[in-house]
Amino acid sequence: MGGSPMVRLAKTICVLWLSLILLTPAYADVQVQALRMWPAPESTRVVMDLSGPADYHVFTLDNPPRVVVDLKRARLTRPVSGMSYERSLLRDIRTAVRDGGGLRVVLDMRDNVRPESFVLPPNQGYGHRLVIDLHPQRTRTVARQVPTRPPAQNRDIIVAIDAGHGGEDPGAIGPSGTYEKDVVLAIARALQQLVDREPGMRALMIRDGDYYISLRERVERARAGRADLFISVHADAFHDQRARGSSVFVLSDRGASSEAAKWLAKRENAADLVGGVRLDDKDDLLASVLLDLSQSASLEASTEVAQRVLEGLKRAGTVRKRQVEHAGFAVLRSPDIPSILVETAFISNPEEERKLRDARQQRALAQAMMDGIRAYFMRNPPPDTLWAQRGRRHVIAQGETLSVIAQRYSVSLDNLRQANGLNGDLVQVGDVLRIPYAGGG
Repeated sequence: MGGSPMVRLAKTICVLWLSLILLTPAYADVQVQALRMWPAPESTRVVMDLSGPADYHVFTLDNPPRVVVDLKRARLTRPVSGMSYERSLLRDIRTAVRDGGGLRVVLDMRDNVRPESFVLPPNQGYGHRLVIDLHPQRTRTVARQVPTRPPAQNRDIIVAIDAGHGGEDPGAIGPSGTYEKDVVLAIARALQQLVDREPGMRALMIRDGDYYISLRERVERARAGRADLFISVHADAFHDQRARGSSVFVLSDRGASSEAAKWLAKRENAADLVGGVRLDDKDDLLASVLLDLSQSASLEASTEVAQRVLEGLKRAGTVRKRQVEHAGFAVLRSPDIPSILVETAFISNPEEERKLRDARQQRALAQAMMDGIRAYFMRNPPPDTLWAQRGRRHVIAQGETLSVIAQRYSVSLDNLRQANGLNGDLVQVGDVLRIPYAGGG
Protein backbone atom coordinates (compact mmCIF):
# COMPACT_ATOMS: atom_id res chain seq x y z
CA MET A 1 0.00 0.00 0.00
CA GLY A 2 1.29 3.47 -0.92
CA GLY A 3 3.71 2.15 -3.59
CA SER A 4 7.34 1.12 -3.44
CA PRO A 5 9.86 2.66 -1.03
CA MET A 6 11.34 4.69 -3.89
CA VAL A 7 7.92 6.12 -4.79
CA ARG A 8 7.23 6.99 -1.16
CA LEU A 9 10.66 8.69 -0.89
CA ALA A 10 9.99 10.70 -4.04
CA LYS A 11 6.61 11.83 -2.65
CA THR A 12 8.23 12.84 0.65
CA ILE A 13 10.91 14.89 -1.14
CA CYS A 14 8.23 16.57 -3.24
CA VAL A 15 6.20 17.49 -0.13
CA LEU A 16 9.29 18.89 1.61
CA TRP A 17 10.21 20.89 -1.47
CA LEU A 18 6.72 22.38 -1.72
CA SER A 19 6.79 23.19 2.01
CA LEU A 20 10.07 25.04 1.66
CA ILE A 21 8.62 27.08 -1.19
CA LEU A 22 5.53 27.96 0.85
CA LEU A 23 7.52 28.82 3.98
CA THR A 24 10.10 30.97 2.16
CA PRO A 25 9.03 34.64 2.19
CA ALA A 26 8.15 35.85 -1.27
CA TYR A 27 9.50 39.37 -1.81
CA ALA A 28 7.71 41.27 -4.52
CA ASP A 29 9.45 43.95 -6.54
CA VAL A 30 10.28 46.76 -4.11
CA GLN A 31 10.53 50.45 -4.89
CA VAL A 32 13.07 52.52 -3.00
CA GLN A 33 11.06 55.71 -2.92
CA ALA A 34 13.51 57.99 -1.09
CA LEU A 35 16.78 58.06 0.83
CA ARG A 36 17.12 60.28 3.90
CA MET A 37 20.03 60.96 6.24
CA TRP A 38 20.14 62.12 9.86
CA PRO A 39 23.63 63.14 11.08
CA ALA A 40 24.21 63.07 14.86
CA PRO A 41 27.35 64.05 16.79
CA GLU A 42 28.43 60.42 17.29
CA SER A 43 26.70 58.56 14.45
CA THR A 44 24.79 58.92 11.20
CA ARG A 45 21.48 57.29 10.27
CA VAL A 46 20.52 56.51 6.67
CA VAL A 47 16.87 55.64 5.99
CA MET A 48 15.41 54.13 2.82
CA ASP A 49 11.67 54.51 2.29
CA LEU A 50 10.35 51.32 0.71
CA SER A 51 7.10 50.34 -0.95
CA GLY A 52 7.10 47.02 0.95
CA PRO A 53 9.27 44.46 2.80
CA ALA A 54 12.70 43.98 1.23
CA ASP A 55 15.32 41.24 1.07
CA TYR A 56 18.62 43.00 1.67
CA HIS A 57 22.27 42.42 2.63
CA VAL A 58 24.70 44.91 4.21
CA PHE A 59 28.50 44.58 4.20
CA THR A 60 31.59 46.81 4.37
CA LEU A 61 34.56 47.33 2.07
CA ASP A 62 37.94 48.95 2.73
CA ASN A 63 40.35 51.19 0.82
CA PRO A 64 38.39 53.40 0.56
CA PRO A 65 35.89 52.68 3.35
CA ARG A 66 32.39 51.90 2.09
CA VAL A 67 29.15 50.39 3.32
CA VAL A 68 27.29 48.46 0.63
CA VAL A 69 23.56 47.70 0.74
CA ASP A 70 22.27 45.17 -1.78
CA LEU A 71 18.49 44.90 -2.22
CA LYS A 72 17.06 42.04 -4.26
CA ARG A 73 14.33 42.76 -6.80
CA ALA A 74 14.41 46.45 -6.02
CA ARG A 75 14.64 49.66 -8.01
CA LEU A 76 15.14 53.33 -7.22
CA THR A 77 12.20 55.53 -8.20
CA ARG A 78 14.07 58.85 -8.01
CA PRO A 79 17.77 59.78 -8.01
CA VAL A 80 19.55 60.61 -4.77
CA SER A 81 20.09 64.36 -4.66
CA GLY A 82 20.03 67.42 -2.47
CA MET A 83 21.87 65.86 0.49
CA SER A 84 24.46 67.73 2.53
CA TYR A 85 27.19 65.48 3.95
CA GLU A 86 28.98 68.28 5.82
CA ARG A 87 28.22 67.12 9.39
CA SER A 88 27.92 63.40 8.69
CA LEU A 89 30.20 60.39 8.54
CA LEU A 90 29.49 60.08 4.79
CA ARG A 91 31.22 61.58 1.78
CA ASP A 92 28.67 60.50 -0.80
CA ILE A 93 25.86 58.06 -1.65
CA ARG A 94 25.91 56.20 -4.98
CA THR A 95 23.45 53.75 -6.52
CA ALA A 96 23.64 51.18 -9.32
CA VAL A 97 21.39 48.59 -10.92
CA ARG A 98 22.52 45.01 -10.26
CA ASP A 99 22.15 42.07 -12.61
CA GLY A 100 18.95 40.20 -11.99
CA GLY A 101 16.84 43.22 -11.09
CA GLY A 102 18.50 44.29 -7.87
CA LEU A 103 19.69 47.62 -6.50
CA ARG A 104 23.05 48.41 -4.94
CA VAL A 105 23.45 51.44 -2.68
CA VAL A 106 27.04 52.41 -1.83
CA LEU A 107 27.70 54.67 1.15
CA ASP A 108 31.14 56.27 0.74
CA MET A 109 32.49 56.89 4.24
CA ARG A 110 35.09 59.32 5.59
CA ASP A 111 36.50 56.56 7.81
CA ASN A 112 35.81 52.94 8.73
CA VAL A 113 32.44 52.49 10.40
CA ARG A 114 30.39 49.78 12.08
CA PRO A 115 26.95 49.52 10.41
CA GLU A 116 23.81 48.31 12.18
CA SER A 117 20.73 47.66 10.06
CA PHE A 118 17.09 46.86 10.76
CA VAL A 119 13.66 47.27 9.17
CA LEU A 120 10.75 49.27 10.55
CA PRO A 121 7.07 48.58 9.78
CA PRO A 122 4.70 51.32 8.64
CA ASN A 123 3.43 53.79 11.24
CA GLN A 124 1.42 57.01 11.33
CA GLY A 125 4.02 59.02 9.42
CA TYR A 126 6.01 56.54 7.32
CA GLY A 127 5.70 53.33 5.33
CA HIS A 128 8.19 50.44 5.28
CA ARG A 129 11.75 51.57 6.05
CA LEU A 130 15.24 50.12 6.00
CA VAL A 131 17.46 51.83 8.59
CA ILE A 132 21.27 51.75 8.59
CA ASP A 133 22.97 53.26 11.64
CA LEU A 134 26.64 54.07 11.08
CA HIS A 135 28.95 54.21 14.10
CA PRO A 136 32.66 55.11 14.13
CA GLN A 137 34.59 51.85 14.28
CA ARG A 138 36.93 53.16 16.98
CA THR A 139 34.07 53.02 19.51
CA ARG A 140 33.34 49.35 18.91
CA THR A 141 35.29 47.93 21.82
CA VAL A 142 35.19 50.95 24.12
CA ALA A 143 33.01 50.15 27.14
CA ARG A 144 30.93 53.09 28.32
CA GLN A 145 31.96 53.95 31.84
CA VAL A 146 30.53 56.57 34.15
CA PRO A 147 33.40 58.15 36.10
CA THR A 148 33.06 58.79 39.80
CA ARG A 149 32.27 62.41 40.58
CA PRO A 150 35.48 64.18 41.68
CA PRO A 151 35.50 65.77 45.14
CA ALA A 152 35.88 69.29 43.69
CA GLN A 153 34.13 72.10 45.53
CA ASN A 154 32.13 75.00 44.09
CA ARG A 155 31.20 73.15 40.91
CA ASP A 156 28.18 74.03 38.78
CA ILE A 157 24.84 72.27 39.16
CA ILE A 158 24.38 70.27 35.93
CA VAL A 159 20.89 70.07 34.44
CA ALA A 160 20.48 67.47 31.66
CA ILE A 161 17.82 68.66 29.18
CA ASP A 162 16.37 65.96 26.95
CA ALA A 163 14.32 67.04 23.93
CA GLY A 164 12.14 64.03 23.11
CA HIS A 165 12.16 62.11 19.82
CA GLY A 166 14.24 63.42 16.88
CA GLY A 167 15.45 62.39 13.46
CA GLU A 168 13.46 59.52 12.03
CA ASP A 169 11.13 59.66 15.06
CA PRO A 170 8.95 62.79 14.74
CA GLY A 171 6.92 62.08 17.87
CA ALA A 172 3.30 63.21 17.84
CA ILE A 173 2.10 65.20 14.82
CA GLY A 174 -0.34 68.08 15.24
CA PRO A 175 -3.44 68.71 13.09
CA SER A 176 -1.50 71.30 11.06
CA GLY A 177 1.49 68.99 10.61
CA THR A 178 3.66 70.29 13.46
CA TYR A 179 6.22 67.72 14.60
CA GLU A 180 6.66 67.20 18.32
CA LYS A 181 10.41 66.73 17.86
CA ASP A 182 10.77 70.27 16.49
CA VAL A 183 8.81 72.22 19.11
CA VAL A 184 10.30 70.36 22.08
CA LEU A 185 13.82 71.02 20.78
CA ALA A 186 12.98 74.73 20.59
CA ILE A 187 11.65 74.66 24.17
CA ALA A 188 14.71 72.69 25.33
CA ARG A 189 17.04 75.27 23.77
CA ALA A 190 15.12 78.08 25.47
CA LEU A 191 15.51 76.24 28.79
CA GLN A 192 19.21 75.72 28.06
CA GLN A 193 19.68 79.50 27.74
CA LEU A 194 17.95 80.10 31.07
CA VAL A 195 19.98 77.42 32.87
CA ASP A 196 23.29 78.67 31.47
CA ARG A 197 22.34 82.23 32.44
CA GLU A 198 21.84 81.18 36.08
CA PRO A 199 25.11 81.61 38.06
CA GLY A 200 26.35 78.25 39.31
CA MET A 201 24.29 76.19 36.82
CA ARG A 202 25.16 74.56 33.51
CA ALA A 203 22.94 72.84 30.95
CA LEU A 204 23.78 69.50 29.34
CA MET A 205 21.82 69.04 26.10
CA ILE A 206 21.08 65.37 25.46
CA ARG A 207 19.92 66.14 21.90
CA ASP A 208 20.88 69.42 20.24
CA GLY A 209 19.82 68.71 16.67
CA ASP A 210 17.43 66.72 14.52
CA TYR A 211 18.70 63.19 15.11
CA TYR A 212 17.58 60.09 16.96
CA ILE A 213 18.96 58.88 20.31
CA SER A 214 17.71 55.70 21.94
CA LEU A 215 15.94 56.01 25.28
CA ARG A 216 18.66 54.07 27.10
CA GLU A 217 21.37 56.21 25.52
CA ARG A 218 19.66 59.36 26.78
CA VAL A 219 19.92 58.11 30.36
CA GLU A 220 23.53 57.02 29.86
CA ARG A 221 24.50 60.44 28.48
CA ALA A 222 23.03 62.14 31.53
CA ARG A 223 24.97 59.83 33.86
CA ALA A 224 28.18 60.23 31.84
CA GLY A 225 27.77 64.00 32.15
CA ARG A 226 27.31 63.66 35.96
CA ALA A 227 23.94 65.42 35.80
CA ASP A 228 22.24 66.52 39.02
CA LEU A 229 18.83 66.61 37.34
CA PHE A 230 17.34 65.06 34.18
CA ILE A 231 14.35 66.77 32.58
CA SER A 232 12.77 65.28 29.45
CA VAL A 233 10.62 67.65 27.36
CA HIS A 234 7.66 66.35 25.32
CA ALA A 235 4.31 67.41 23.84
CA ASP A 236 1.31 65.19 24.54
CA ALA A 237 -1.28 63.86 22.06
CA PHE A 238 -4.75 62.34 22.36
CA HIS A 239 -7.44 61.19 19.94
CA ASP A 240 -9.82 63.79 21.40
CA GLN A 241 -8.59 67.18 20.16
CA ARG A 242 -10.20 68.91 23.13
CA ALA A 243 -7.57 67.48 25.52
CA ARG A 244 -5.28 70.26 26.73
CA GLY A 245 -2.81 71.31 29.39
CA SER A 246 0.64 70.51 30.75
CA SER A 247 1.56 67.61 33.01
CA VAL A 248 4.65 66.39 34.87
CA PHE A 249 5.63 62.75 35.40
CA VAL A 250 8.03 60.83 37.62
CA LEU A 251 8.86 57.13 37.51
CA SER A 252 6.28 54.74 38.92
CA ASP A 253 7.24 52.35 41.72
CA ARG A 254 6.73 49.40 39.38
CA GLY A 255 9.08 50.91 36.81
CA ALA A 256 11.63 51.60 39.52
CA SER A 257 11.61 48.02 40.80
CA SER A 258 11.99 46.51 37.33
CA GLU A 259 14.86 48.86 36.56
CA ALA A 260 16.58 47.98 39.85
CA ALA A 261 16.54 44.33 38.80
CA LYS A 262 18.24 45.24 35.51
CA TRP A 263 20.94 47.25 37.27
CA LEU A 264 21.64 44.45 39.70
CA ALA A 265 21.83 41.94 36.85
CA LYS A 266 24.55 44.00 35.14
CA ARG A 267 26.19 45.54 38.21
CA GLU A 268 29.59 44.22 37.14
CA ASN A 269 29.38 46.81 34.34
CA ALA A 270 28.06 49.64 36.51
CA ALA A 271 30.79 52.13 37.21
CA ASP A 272 29.31 53.77 40.25
CA LEU A 273 26.35 55.29 42.02
CA VAL A 274 26.22 58.85 43.29
CA GLY A 275 28.92 59.40 45.90
CA GLY A 276 31.24 56.84 44.33
CA VAL A 277 29.51 53.76 45.80
CA ARG A 278 30.35 50.88 43.49
CA LEU A 279 28.22 47.78 42.96
CA ASP A 280 30.71 45.49 41.28
CA ASP A 281 32.48 44.45 44.51
CA LYS A 282 29.33 43.95 46.65
CA ASP A 283 27.39 40.77 47.29
CA ASP A 284 23.79 40.51 46.08
CA LEU A 285 22.14 41.58 49.33
CA LEU A 286 24.37 44.59 49.98
CA ALA A 287 24.20 45.71 46.34
CA SER A 288 20.42 45.47 46.48
CA VAL A 289 20.25 47.54 49.66
CA LEU A 290 22.61 50.22 48.30
CA LEU A 291 20.71 50.47 45.03
CA ASP A 292 17.38 50.63 46.84
CA LEU A 293 18.61 53.48 49.02
CA SER A 294 19.95 55.38 46.02
CA GLN A 295 16.76 54.83 44.06
CA SER A 296 14.49 55.79 46.94
CA ALA A 297 16.37 59.06 47.38
CA SER A 298 16.24 59.70 43.63
CA LEU A 299 12.47 59.09 43.47
CA GLU A 300 11.86 61.34 46.46
CA ALA A 301 13.92 64.12 44.88
CA SER A 302 12.22 63.56 41.51
CA THR A 303 8.81 64.01 43.11
CA GLU A 304 9.85 67.22 44.83
CA VAL A 305 11.36 68.84 41.74
CA ALA A 306 8.38 67.65 39.65
CA GLN A 307 6.03 69.39 42.07
CA ARG A 308 8.08 72.60 41.83
CA VAL A 309 8.02 72.49 38.01
CA LEU A 310 4.27 71.77 38.02
CA GLU A 311 3.72 74.86 40.19
CA GLY A 312 5.63 76.91 37.63
CA LEU A 313 3.52 75.50 34.79
CA LYS A 314 0.32 76.34 36.69
CA ARG A 315 1.37 79.99 36.66
CA ALA A 316 2.24 79.81 32.94
CA GLY A 317 -1.05 78.34 31.73
CA THR A 318 -3.36 75.34 31.87
CA VAL A 319 -2.31 72.07 33.51
CA ARG A 320 -4.04 68.77 32.77
CA LYS A 321 -3.81 67.48 36.33
CA ARG A 322 -2.94 69.46 39.43
CA GLN A 323 -0.68 66.78 40.89
CA VAL A 324 2.46 64.97 39.76
CA GLU A 325 1.72 61.79 37.78
CA HIS A 326 3.55 58.44 37.77
CA ALA A 327 4.45 56.32 34.74
CA GLY A 328 7.07 53.85 33.56
CA PHE A 329 8.84 56.08 31.02
CA ALA A 330 12.21 54.57 30.11
CA VAL A 331 14.04 57.93 30.22
CA LEU A 332 13.14 58.32 33.91
CA ARG A 333 14.87 55.11 34.98
CA SER A 334 18.25 56.35 36.13
CA PRO A 335 18.74 54.96 39.66
CA ASP A 336 20.73 57.93 40.90
CA ILE A 337 19.60 61.09 39.07
CA PRO A 338 16.35 62.86 39.94
CA SER A 339 14.40 62.61 36.68
CA ILE A 340 11.14 64.14 35.46
CA LEU A 341 9.23 64.21 32.18
CA VAL A 342 7.24 67.30 31.20
CA GLU A 343 4.38 67.11 28.70
CA THR A 344 4.33 70.81 27.82
CA ALA A 345 0.94 70.81 26.04
CA PHE A 346 -1.29 68.74 23.75
CA ILE A 347 0.02 69.08 20.22
CA SER A 348 -3.16 67.29 19.09
CA ASN A 349 -5.17 70.31 20.27
CA PRO A 350 -5.23 72.89 17.41
CA GLU A 351 -5.00 75.87 19.79
CA GLU A 352 -2.16 74.39 21.83
CA GLU A 353 -0.38 73.27 18.64
CA ARG A 354 -0.41 76.91 17.49
CA LYS A 355 0.95 78.09 20.85
CA LEU A 356 3.70 75.45 20.82
CA ARG A 357 4.98 76.92 17.56
CA ASP A 358 5.08 80.42 19.06
CA ALA A 359 8.53 81.46 20.31
CA ARG A 360 7.03 83.51 23.16
CA GLN A 361 5.07 80.51 24.43
CA GLN A 362 8.16 78.32 24.11
CA ARG A 363 10.09 80.78 26.29
CA ALA A 364 7.20 80.95 28.77
CA LEU A 365 7.17 77.16 29.13
CA ALA A 366 10.95 77.13 29.53
CA GLN A 367 10.72 79.87 32.17
CA ALA A 368 8.07 77.91 34.08
CA MET A 369 10.35 74.88 34.17
CA MET A 370 13.32 77.04 35.15
CA ASP A 371 11.34 78.53 38.05
CA GLY A 372 10.70 75.03 39.34
CA ILE A 373 14.31 73.94 38.88
CA ARG A 374 15.59 77.02 40.70
CA ALA A 375 13.11 76.58 43.54
CA TYR A 376 14.15 72.94 43.98
CA PHE A 377 17.89 73.61 44.07
CA MET A 378 17.46 76.56 46.42
CA ARG A 379 16.20 74.05 48.97
CA ASN A 380 18.37 71.11 47.89
CA PRO A 381 21.75 72.28 46.59
CA PRO A 382 24.19 69.39 46.02
CA PRO A 383 26.80 69.71 48.80
CA ASP A 384 29.84 70.15 46.52
CA THR A 385 28.30 72.95 44.43
CA LEU A 386 28.62 76.71 44.43
CA TRP A 387 24.97 76.92 45.43
CA ALA A 388 25.67 74.95 48.61
CA GLN A 389 28.68 77.08 49.49
CA ARG A 390 26.87 80.40 49.13
CA GLY A 391 23.75 79.19 50.96
CA ARG A 392 20.21 78.60 49.85
CA ARG A 393 17.79 81.33 48.84
CA HIS A 394 14.04 81.66 49.05
CA VAL A 395 11.81 84.13 47.22
CA ILE A 396 8.85 85.05 49.44
CA ALA A 397 5.48 84.29 47.87
CA GLN A 398 2.01 85.57 48.72
CA GLY A 399 0.80 84.38 52.14
CA GLU A 400 4.19 83.17 53.42
CA THR A 401 5.46 84.18 56.87
CA LEU A 402 8.94 83.97 58.36
CA SER A 403 7.89 81.21 60.76
CA VAL A 404 6.38 79.12 57.94
CA ILE A 405 9.58 79.48 55.90
CA ALA A 406 11.73 78.50 58.91
CA GLN A 407 9.61 75.40 59.45
CA ARG A 408 9.76 74.44 55.76
CA TYR A 409 13.57 74.51 55.72
CA SER A 410 13.95 72.96 59.21
CA VAL A 411 15.91 75.93 60.60
CA SER A 412 15.28 77.95 63.74
CA LEU A 413 13.52 81.29 63.50
CA ASP A 414 16.43 83.00 65.28
CA ASN A 415 18.97 81.62 62.79
CA LEU A 416 16.79 82.70 59.88
CA ARG A 417 16.52 86.25 61.26
CA GLN A 418 20.27 86.40 61.95
CA ALA A 419 21.22 85.15 58.46
CA ASN A 420 19.15 87.93 56.90
CA GLY A 421 19.78 90.76 59.37
CA LEU A 422 16.15 90.93 60.49
CA ASN A 423 15.05 92.33 63.86
CA GLY A 424 11.45 91.19 63.56
CA ASP A 425 9.24 88.93 61.46
CA LEU A 426 8.07 91.44 58.85
CA VAL A 427 8.76 90.29 55.26
CA GLN A 428 7.35 91.32 51.88
CA VAL A 429 6.36 89.37 48.76
CA GLY A 430 9.34 89.21 46.42
CA ASP A 431 12.00 89.55 49.12
CA VAL A 432 14.86 87.07 48.80
CA LEU A 433 15.92 85.32 52.01
CA ARG A 434 19.18 83.53 52.62
CA ILE A 435 18.39 80.15 54.16
CA PRO A 436 21.05 78.96 56.63
CA TYR A 437 21.66 75.30 57.35
CA ALA A 438 20.22 73.76 60.49
CA GLY A 439 23.47 74.38 62.34
CA GLY A 440 23.23 78.07 61.57
CA GLY A 441 25.75 78.24 58.67
